[in-house]
Amino acid sequence: MKKTATFALLALLLISCAKPLEISRTELKNKIAGAWIGQMVGNIYGLEYENKFVDEPGEGPFVFNKAMRKMEAVDGAFSDDDTDVEYLYLMMMEKYGIDPTYAQVREGWMYHIRDRVWLANRAALGLMHYGLTPPFTGDKRYNPHWFQIDPQLINEIWAYTAPGMPAYAAGLSEWAARITSDDWAASPTVVYGAMYSEAFFCSDIPTLVKHAKEYLPKEDRFRRIIDECIALHAQNPDDWKASRKVIADELYFNEPDISRSIWNADLNGALGILALLYGDGDIEKTLTIGCALGFDCDNQTATICGLLGVINGVDAVPTDRSMPYEHWTKPFNDRYINVTRYDMPDASIEDLIERTTVLAEKIILARGGSVREEGGEKIYTINRKAAFHAPLEFCVGPDPRIVAGEPVDYDFACVTNRAYKWALVDGALPEGLAFKDGRLSGVTEAVGDYDITLSLSDGIGSIDKTFHLVVRGRNLAPEAAEILALTAETDTATLDSCWTTIPASYRASTVDVIRDGVLGGPGASFYSLGEKSNAPKQDFFGYRWDSPVTTDMIALHYGCLEEFGGWYSDFHAEYLDEAGSWQPIEAAVSPALPESDVVFIQPHNGEFLLRFEPVTATAVRIIGNDKVQDHWHKYTKNVTSFISITELQVYEAK
Repeated sequence: MKKTATFALLALLLISCAKPLEISRTELKNKIAGAWIGQMVGNIYGLEYENKFVDEPGEGPFVFNKAMRKMEAVDGAFSDDDTDVEYLYLMMMEKYGIDPTYAQVREGWMYHIRDRVWLANRAALGLMHYGLTPPFTGDKRYNPHWFQIDPQLINEIWAYTAPGMPAYAAGLSEWAARITSDDWAASPTVVYGAMYSEAFFCSDIPTLVKHAKEYLPKEDRFRRIIDECIALHAQNPDDWKASRKVIADELYFNEPDISRSIWNADLNGALGILALLYGDGDIEKTLTIGCALGFDCDNQTATICGLLGVINGVDAVPTDRSMPYEHWTKPFNDRYINVTRYDMPDASIEDLIERTTVLAEKIILARGGSVREEGGEKIYTINRKAAFHAPLEFCVGPDPRIVAGEPVDYDFACVTNRAYKWALVDGALPEGLAFKDGRLSGVTEAVGDYDITLSLSDGIGSIDKTFHLVVRGRNLAPEAAEILALTAETDTATLDSCWTTIPASYRASTVDVIRDGVLGGPGASFYSLGEKSNAPKQDFFGYRWDSPVTTDMIALHYGCLEEFGGWYSDFHAEYLDEAGSWQPIEAAVSPALPESDVVFIQPHNGEFLLRFEPVTATAVRIIGNDKVQDHWHKYTKNVTSFISITELQVYEAK
């Protein structure tokens, strides 16, 4: 990855004068137990106050009735998105080895995660079903929630299986964060990953925070925010509310619309740092402050209580939180009950801890550490110079969009494999195009289909993959005399009454944007949302020309989708015949529509290419049934169905 060399250098600077780190298996397991039990405590009790305190912080005393009811119902701990994806990652490392690829992680997500997932995680899952692999699933061009909190709460396991290797943990944490997120939104995950790893050997919170921020570039926004949190704590050592106000004003109330959210990664990451600094290393105090700081607090409390569990070991986790019932003789009755993920077995918590310890042992040895026995106890020596190197793999993004006569600039490479050696080893490119260092560029008029095989090498091994290129004819949409649409303008009153998660900056108010050439980003997504109604409808989008045109290809580009709608449950193409009647066009759709029309597997910003035998007509359109998803129904009632669309392109047949 691009930061790996920096991580390695920083690690050397931080540890150059220190003695070799050693840890016994007993202590290793005790701290891993602290990570698991601490996270469960923070998650389960923090859920009571998730998203409750936004305008102002919470006021105690805090009660945890919701947590108690749910624990009583399952007679143990219950899964939630702060711990269940880490359980999934544990299973992936056991199945594929300690270095799973993005493709393997995608397989695990698609099989086990079928509902109960939101924001950047939900968007990433939809893009996985669309055919993309990470890091394209977190790329801001395709995932409109790239800036949200999601990676902070699901990736700690990569770090607490890497004790005393903060550079490695930071690099791996960034790699994992990019499954769902991009740019500065990955930075809090990097910082918490570094802290978890270093916490096996460092108990001082301010030191952990200061060291961890060094794994971010100097210009990184979250690094600056950490400095601000440290300064606020020094200025207001006994007044966390004053510090909270500064952070909330800066990162929520005054945050630009495009990333303003109660789930913003930097906002919630900063509140976690404040809770750590003001919590004085005590889990109960840190939990209370974490809840009171508000916003998406259960995610912070899970992460920071798990971190304190690593620092102090499992015995420091308050037993009145982990064993609130007299008949429980072990933390959470040694029961982790899966209520969130498909086909993930309930687990003994002690078994989870042992399995995680086994993985940590493998990672220590695989990353240059060693083991010896003393008095029947295994003692591990840590290689603190360990650095992360991304597995060698092709990462799959959207298919190249190549239009005759238009410049092409398509990158097969991504942040994890850009530095590797790329080569075209088989197949011929369309005339006029060139390939270099993973990038396809040039201009071609050679309409048609082409297969090329690329090679990728990291200097140790090499892999090949075949890609299919389609060169499309000229886009006829800009020449149309009229845009055809059931709804030409968004009903803003209806939209304002809905529970929306997409920033307003992404939306356009009229259908005119569907032929402006902008495929995504601010101002690109038109919502065909009409007046309130609980009736589903058929939505159509198309064009009319003054003279007949001949086409054999149409491209529909979804925009940003809401949790309650924005996509078709089915659609097809039609043309207007000479008698003025719409006739169906039999077309192959690529990629195929998702297997289900449920929200969890729909792709934001996905293109669907319809290919068919040439048709000559004065008008064409796509038409289908909109889906209204009963997902946020208690917030969004009786809303008309709608489609989110950025572009509809109609290509000339050659």
